[in-house]
Amino acid sequence: MRSLLFRTTALLIALGGLAACSADTSKQTVSAPAAKTAAVQKDAVYAPRQLVMRRLSGEQYQNVIHDVFGPTIELGGRFEPDLRVGGLLAVGSGDVSITAAGIEQYDTMSRRIAGQVVDEKRRDMMLRCKPANAAAPDDVCAGQVMARVGRILYRRPLSQTELQAYVTAANVGAVKTKSFYAGLQLSLAAMLSSPKFLFRTEMSEPDPDHAGGWRLDAYSKASQLSFFLWNSGPDQILLDAADSGKLNTRKGVAEQVERMIASQRLEEGVRAFFIDNFGFDQFETLTKDTTLFPKFSAQAAADAQEQTLKTIVDLLLKNKGDYRDIFTTKKTFITQELGAIYRIPVVDTLPNGAPDTWQPYEFAATDPRGGILTQVAFTALHSPPGRGSPTLRGKALREVLLCQKVPAPPAAVKFDIVQDTNNPLYKTARDRLAAHANNPVCAGCHKIIDPIGLALENFDGAGAYRTTEQGAKIDTSGMLDGVNFTNAAELGKVVHDNPATTSCLVNRLSAYAIGRPVQEAAWLDDLKQRFSASNYQLPALMREIAMSDNFFAVVQSETKAAATEAAPQREAR
Repeated sequence: MRSLLFRTTALLIALGGLAACSADTSKQTVSAPAAKTAAVQKDAVYAPRQLVMRRLSGEQYQNVIHDVFGPTIELGGRFEPDLRVGGLLAVGSGDVSITAAGIEQYDTMSRRIAGQVVDEKRRDMMLRCKPANAAAPDDVCAGQVMARVGRILYRRPLSQTELQAYVTAANVGAVKTKSFYAGLQLSLAAMLSSPKFLFRTEMSEPDPDHAGGWRLDAYSKASQLSFFLWNSGPDQILLDAADSGKLNTRKGVAEQVERMIASQRLEEGVRAFFIDNFGFDQFETLTKDTTLFPKFSAQAAADAQEQTLKTIVDLLLKNKGDYRDIFTTKKTFITQELGAIYRIPVVDTLPNGAPDTWQPYEFAATDPRGGILTQVAFTALHSPPGRGSPTLRGKALREVLLCQKVPAPPAAVKFDIVQDTNNPLYKTARDRLAAHANNPVCAGCHKIIDPIGLALENFDGAGAYRTTEQGAKIDTSGMLDGVNFTNAAELGKVVHDNPATTSCLVNRLSAYAIGRPVQEAAWLDDLKQRFSASNYQLPALMREIAMSDNFFAVVQSETKAAATEAAPQREAR
């Protein structure tokens, strides 16, 4: 009965929501397939983009839920795979939908979350009002709850029609179940499974600062800022700024950007970007041959990701360092699991006997390790289960860190020589790759990726350091874009000094921020100049992106109601 009642509730709300969407389209527009630029550019940097509708990532979904209901709420479900476009899941989120199986998962999570919210142990703290009779409907209390929660989940105030639909649904549920809280749970679960929560739908309005141009409305601006800087939905202060119209002024945006960059929550936004940019989602399917690499465990893989993120956060946020230094820094953090791979003794307790999971560590100036390229998160992630891979590592360095596309290998190419690590004729990876690259079809690609990948051959498939392979000394010398190096540490310095390194970060971070690859060369050039002027400080670059007109400038859609009418229909299922 509860399942049938839930779907009936969702349908009732969807019909109410459809009316609300249709009523609002006279003033606002949303993403649609066909659109053309109406803006008249004032300068070469200003370049509007098409509106996008992006599905929340699993991490964003969780962050919003915890922001609204607290960190003790358990989700209890799975998220569908994301799509990587242009190297970023954040860009692919605009091209993904929800399958039937995905809808069921969201239904499961929404009911579980709503059940925890109205549970006797939590309801007094979370709901902020009590019904006059717990066994009957109370529209006033239900309205207060749904208005407060809906404002955060939908990232804007609910329309009167939407709010009434949710209150009515709670009323119907309470009558059927003879419980105010059961009715509220059903209505709240429907809100949590609504496309209006699961998708970030951008809305536009005329831009008075650019004749004929369009911009995101204040609530879309709030979402744009919060998901970029904090990887979560807008907080109450940001929504209040949207309510008051302050986000429609440059001063108001600046006040919020400064507040958000000064917040500790900026770390979550930085972490989310680098997790996406470095492809750490691939760790979910990473496997290693436990016979060859017994020290590489699931915990070691988790710690490897965290080590790189801690290194980045400490250098770029806490110490306001130069972005390029992540490739050369000797300072990092380690655990016992990582210590076993790095061959560094790590104690597991503090002097007072308390457990100590993470410890700061600094490699010696002469140590061959240093910078994120020599960390397990890079060397192990870009290696197959049973060996290291100069080709995969070189490809990752080119594509992820320098934004240089490497062509896919021809379908008929054989890798027998490269994969045979026991061949006495070709003892080292350099020998095997040289034999493999004798094939002229392969030589072109290998020429641009193998020399830099071979610089990391001192690290095996699990990231442990070595100097020989099959008794032969490993040669790590090579060249990157005309600059020579002899080992991994020198490669890190070459990457540090390569102009493509900072250029790539600007390209990726701006695409991450707006949800599509940036084609506007003038805007990118302006960001790169400002990034350089800031001594390559990451928060400064994030500030420049968030304060740019391009961050909010959009194209008016020709089909005003197309997407808004589609979303409630999906909700009705």
